[in-house]
Amino acid sequence: MSEETAILEARSVSLQFGGVRALSDVTFSVTRGELFAIIGPNGAGKTSMMNCISGRYTPTSGQVHFKGRDVTGLKPNKRAELGIGRTFQNLALFGHMSVLDNIMVGRHHLLKNNFLNGALYWLGGAQKEELDHRRTVEDIIDFLEITHIRKAIAGTLSYGLRKRVELARAVALKPDLILLDEPMAGMNLEEKEDMARFIIDLNEEWGMSVIMIEHDMGVVMDISHRVAVLDFGQKIADGLPDEIMSDPRVKAAYLGDDDDAVGGGSREVA
Repeated sequence: MSEETAILEARSVSLQFGGVRALSDVTFSVTRGELFAIIGPNGAGKTSMMNCISGRYTPTSGQVHFKGRDVTGLKPNKRAELGIGRTFQNLALFGHMSVLDNIMVGRHHLLKNNFLNGALYWLGGAQKEELDHRRTVEDIIDFLEITHIRKAIAGTLSYGLRKRVELARAVALKPDLILLDEPMAGMNLEEKEDMARFIIDLNEEWGMSVIMIEHDMGVVMDISHRVAVLDFGQKIADGLPDEIMSDPRVKAAYLGDDDDAVGGGSREVA
């Protein structure tokens, strides 16, 4: 895949913590405009891979390229400036702040007025800039259907709504690539259907490339364009959803082969 069509490339990425190898020589690429899923049993290395892409972890070896640029050594904030947004498996909202303010935080790296000219609020353009950012945030709030909670304190909301607010904050970064770490974990069926619809619309209507970790195999196979499978830190499969579902290596990883069954049965999906 050429750099012109790939928005992200993981090149032989390995990650080690002391004597524990979380990732081993993982290579894959994501096409611009693609909705790409990473799946695997618990402990497969999925979140470790996501952390290497977002900059939270630096690979022990290998490289991460974004839009043709080597970003392996860049901090998370620098990657956000380049166009990588992210949600987390464990919610990372400011619980004491309103929904609106939480989403506004996602716009911080797009602010152009500095402390000096921002102090001249009426003359330096800061007022207009703030209004522009608020209009963008209101569009996101409307898109994710959370207008009724825009002034609510984030910490008082249900889990499903907080997940939606975190997605809104990641979208507010205006990313070209959005990383979604188990966006539907802990949701009921109706909430999952809503979240799946939002993710598809972000991909198709908002033009965002998506990398998603999700344990609900039905959702993954329904909405993903392509799927990569990790097991014990290694990539064991990469292809179209139907190909992944029929791959014997994937079945063995999730269900256990004959030897695994003797040793204790199936592994939990995560």
